[in-house]
Amino acid sequence: MARVIKTLSSDSLKGRHAFSPEIKEAAKIISSEFEKIGLSYLPGEDDFLQEFTIHTILPESTAVMLNGEIIEPKHYFGVLNGETIHWKTGDVQVEAISQDEDFRKEFRKLTDDEQSALVLISKNHKNWFHRYRNWFASRNRTFKLNQGPSDIFIFSNATANRFEIYFQNEVSATELANVIGVLEGKRKDEVVIFSGHYDHIGIAAPTGRDSIANGANDNASGVAAIIELARYYSQLPKQERSLYFTAFTAEENGGLGSKYFSERINPEEIIAMINMEMIGKPSSEGPNSAWITGFELSDLGSILQSSQTDSSFTFYPDPYPAQNLFYRSDNASLARLGVPAHTISTTPIDLDRDYHTVSDEFHTINIEHVSKTIDAIAKSCKPIIRGTKTPSRINPDSLR
Repeated sequence: MARVIKTLSSDSLKGRHAFSPEIKEAAKIISSEFEKIGLSYLPGEDDFLQEFTIHTILPESTAVMLNGEIIEPKHYFGVLNGETIHWKTGDVQVEAISQDEDFRKEFRKLTDDEQSALVLISKNHKNWFHRYRNWFASRNRTFKLNQGPSDIFIFSNATANRFEIYFQNEVSATELANVIGVLEGKRKDEVVIFSGHYDHIGIAAPTGRDSIANGANDNASGVAAIIELARYYSQLPKQERSLYFTAFTAEENGGLGSKYFSERINPEEIIAMINMEMIGKPSSEGPNSAWITGFELSDLGSILQSSQTDSSFTFYPDPYPAQNLFYRSDNASLARLGVPAHTISTTPIDLDRDYHTVSDEFHTINIEHVSKTIDAIAKSCKPIIRGTKTPSRINPDSLR
């Protein structure tokens, strides 16, 4: 386990950015570990890689006119799906996010819709508008170029009586891959997923001569847990439920890997998803504990706690609800489909100074703590894997 963390967080992988050449080497390392354990491929794949293409779309030339007035670029942005947009009044539906509506919930609803739209955003949502505009300025990405809707968002209290929208976009393609190993159970249509992302942020602000954000805790520790759990369960008699050991790519780029994966599964067959992230340091509750995001959204956490064979280890609710961690990791992609999908972590993020910096190095990892956490997860998940306990589903409508 220590060897895997050390290897994945070595300088040679240059921080494992999802869009870097080194991410492929990281995928090979994980695949090699799955091969040694004797895992099978995901049905339909001929190796451990679930490969896909992501298209990055950047506006090259734009013009937006609303009611005869030219709108400044700083007051609009697009969630784009194609190379060119040219809309005139009546071409697309007009929507709005009013001052009293939940911006994030309405934004997701609109971008999930299958129809393109011009969306007017109330100026009461100034902070949210600028935050989202800054994100999409460089992160417009899609799996299916020219095959889905585009949405243009304008920061305005006006009514769109007349409009004309023009976007000429530059498109580039990148090949990415999740790494997935399968331990088949007696029930092929009942699956428990153990997951964690294997990418990190690559190069960061330098400290001295070091500019590589190695990502030992985030998230080589979680990947090591996936591999150790695969090794542990592979040595037991065949279980009732099938197990998918999944290392997602591009979590740091908006959860692209888990989103792609989630679009290619039947969510009704996924019994639970245990996602592991940043388990390299003891939690604020002590060394024999871990916290679970979205604890109250299903009874998965309660099942894990009640199934603990070591009474000294505790699973407890996420102590940082203001950080919205449930929505910031790969579990969210499957939770939105109703899967009881949660992230287990241990790092006291309010105190941790290594997060997304060059100091997230192997020497900061508490190996004994990681080992105890993996052991607790392995044993507490047994009733779920054996089919004697089934977590309650998450209600997607309760999520933002």
